Amino acid sequence: MADYRTISEGIAADIAQGRLAPGSRMPTQRQFAFERGIAVSTASRVYAELSRRGLITGEVGRGTFIRASASAAAALPDSETGLINLEHVFSILPHQAAELSASLGALLEPARLRAAFSPVRPGAKEPARAGAAAFFARGGWSADPETVLFTGAGRQGIAAAISALAQPGDRIGVEAMTYPIVKGLAARLGVELVPLAMDAEGVIPDAIERAHREAPLRALYLQPVLQSPLGQTMSADRRHAIASLLGRHDLVCIEDAVYGFLCDEEPLAALAPERVIVVDSLSKRLAPGLGLGFVAGPPHLTQRLAGSIRTGGWTASGLPLAVALHLMNDGTASRIGKAKRADAAARQSAAREALSGLDVRGDPRAFHLWLSLPPHWTAERYAGAAARNGVAVSPASAFAVDPATPENGVRLALGSPPFERLETALQTLRRLALDEDDSVVE
Repeated sequence: MADYRTISEGIAADIAQGRLAPGSRMPTQRQFAFERGIAVSTASRVYAELSRRGLITGEVGRGTFIRASASAAAALPDSETGLINLEHVFSILPHQAAELSASLGALLEPARLRAAFSPVRPGAKEPARAGAAAFFARGGWSADPETVLFTGAGRQGIAAAISALAQPGDRIGVEAMTYPIVKGLAARLGVELVPLAMDAEGVIPDAIERAHREAPLRALYLQPVLQSPLGQTMSADRRHAIASLLGRHDLVCIEDAVYGFLCDEEPLAALAPERVIVVDSLSKRLAPGLGLGFVAGPPHLTQRLAGSIRTGGWTASGLPLAVALHLMNDGTASRIGKAKRADAAARQSAAREALSGLDVRGDPRAFHLWLSLPPHWTAERYAGAAARNGVAVSPASAFAVDPATPENGVRLALGSPPFERLETALQTLRRLALDEDDSVVE
């Protein structure tokens, strides 16, 4: 009897070696079973395993496709011979390595290094909490230093917050198109994600109400500003409506503020401080390798969050924490963040000019935008064609909570490539979007 795992490994090897191209369509499970001489139930397990590993994705009514990111993930973002990376949202400015080096020299004094090697609690020490609260303040809001906790990265802060609020089997409401890591975290924690309908400002309050009536939600996870992948930012009225809803239904919201440094919008936490846990980090402000996580919630949840961080193994390490605090305190992190605001705006302007006439949307302050595709393209096939033409982009299926993807498009992350490579990538994407002949995957 054929073992589904052996067959899955063979398909995975074909994808890794390029024998199955990104964006190409897989046969139906019944046809696959016939071609392989296996039972349909075995074919179903093969497809489930490949989907679990992120190698294929199903589009309702369209079929099953090889994930474009399977090949893109192997490409070095700065490699001249690899794909131009418009898949991962991060920016490292040309001058920032020298600026960081100049700043961090003072941290190498033996006494300061010794202190950094000590064990760290989730809350660290009071000066660290106060400094971080001031640094991550935004739009008139600042966290109470007594509630500030640290994790190794922002995604660890999200994991800790979900774990603190929800038990296996509980439901958490999220935007219908959301941060892919949250989907993986929820699966590992046994939490059900409930997709919430969105409009031009993000999640719709009535969608939260409906989902909560169907079966109680334990919490929400939202990105109120510069939402990824769609780039929406909630208006003040929308934030007020959601803050009011949290109070009426006794809900807690995990507010992902990782892109908040690019704007001055008042966070949801300012409107509902007893109902919102803010998660932020340095990964986008500085670099992925400096991704210290910051978590601040209502005082009555601080101990629960701290316990979740400890038991999950998500506590920040001493040296990265010391580096982060030093860069915050001497102004380096703020200067680089300010420079990135200007860089993001310039890249957005260049992208919108290069893609003029196409359906693009998002906040002009963000490092990413959304490209809706013409009807002759599906997101996976377009992403696959882009990869074959040297550009890595993220298709809608990477972000959709429900397999019936509400969007047909791709996210373009603009911050990573040098400007000249970004221009090349954008011209390639424009040509592909307008060229119906290239929509046929060979």
